Amino acid sequence: MMYRRRFLSLVPPAALMGLNFNARATPVPVKQQGENDVMGSNAESREYWVSVITKIANPVLQNLSRATLKKNMPVEVNPTSTYDRSKVTHLEAFGRLMAGMAPWLELGPDQTEEGRLREKYIQLARKSLANAVDPASPDFMQFSSQKYEQALVDASFLAHALIRAPKQLWEPLDLKTKANVIKALKATRSIKPTYNNWLLFMGMIEAFLISIEEEGDIVRVDYAIRKLEEWYKGDGIYGDGPKFHFDYYNSFVIHPMLLDIVKILVDKGLEKAEVYDTVLKRALRYADIQERSISPEGTFPPIGRSLVYRFGALQALGQIALLSKLPSNIQPAQVRGAMSLVIKRMIEAPGTFDKNGWLTIGFCGHQIDVGEYYMSTGSLYLCTVGLLPLGLPAGDMFWKGKPADWTSKKLWGGINMPADHSIP
Repeated sequence: MMYRRRFLSLVPPAALMGLNFNARATPVPVKQQGENDVMGSNAESREYWVSVITKIANPVLQNLSRATLKKNMPVEVNPTSTYDRSKVTHLEAFGRLMAGMAPWLELGPDQTEEGRLREKYIQLARKSLANAVDPASPDFMQFSSQKYEQALVDASFLAHALIRAPKQLWEPLDLKTKANVIKALKATRSIKPTYNNWLLFMGMIEAFLISIEEEGDIVRVDYAIRKLEEWYKGDGIYGDGPKFHFDYYNSFVIHPMLLDIVKILVDKGLEKAEVYDTVLKRALRYADIQERSISPEGTFPPIGRSLVYRFGALQALGQIALLSKLPSNIQPAQVRGAMSLVIKRMIEAPGTFDKNGWLTIGFCGHQIDVGEYYMSTGSLYLCTVGLLPLGLPAGDMFWKGKPADWTSKKLWGGINMPADHSIP
């Protein structure tokens, strides 16, 4: 049964009013006839999550794979912004989308309906990547220094995607495309990172180059790791630079990138295993905090900058679930339940997509003033990193476990539970 048909049969008409099922990206269709669409009524189902990620991905990959992304993608910004984001928004959309979609694609094709759907998106992603780094393509993206230096950020998210899906997004590429990717990533070395989480963007690119034995600069990577160690504040939380910021950058960037960067160095014999153990212990505590922060109603505190990344704020929790490393007091099914309700509330909010299926600026719906001056349409696709558990196979307990209440739902429901504890 197609997910679209299932959704239409189960969701009350009032719930559909904010969604556009006939969305098309002119002149490239957002989806092909008969393909699944958002959303099934059972938000905890794997089918629902798949429908979410494919709906978000369609406009970007359908266009970029045909080299029409720059032609057709809107560039929405806060009206108060004086920044021209038209030169950077396309790499933002692609790099961020791939960072979230990569674990699902890495499962590869198979003979199931989902496996055949994955195969389609794997092919679209490879074609899109080839166009993004081909100087002869209309959708060639600039990776070198620009006025706002944004290329470093989103080249890093693209590198993270290649690290997360090497078998599907890197190894099968032809030699020309691989050479173009490497050249593009190395071009970001002309960009000076700001003295905060941006050091990890520099480190992620070099870590990917190290992983493929392509002259990655270990000094740049080591510098990023050492500075984050200096900025650790305790209880699983890092400062975004020397000072503490109450926002979700520990999840948007810091924990996920630290984990994967340090893992590469350990695997290559360039770092001690104890360093990875330390960053993992801190990431586990942060994931625990994130799980506790999801309310019984499926909300989380709208605090700090970059809230337009929506459920991308839960990337750290999703990554620990993806690694099957959840703390013993947290069952995979309760994470699935909590994250699913958040995703459903946000993705189905009226105005989340425009008439052609592109994401709009907002936290829960279309809320233009929530977006900072540096946000644009492409920025919003970081929401997909909140869908990392799709990289777990369909038979994993994350998907098969019996529905379970999450921590705040249990406690607010009067259930007796052990006290919470901090870590150093």
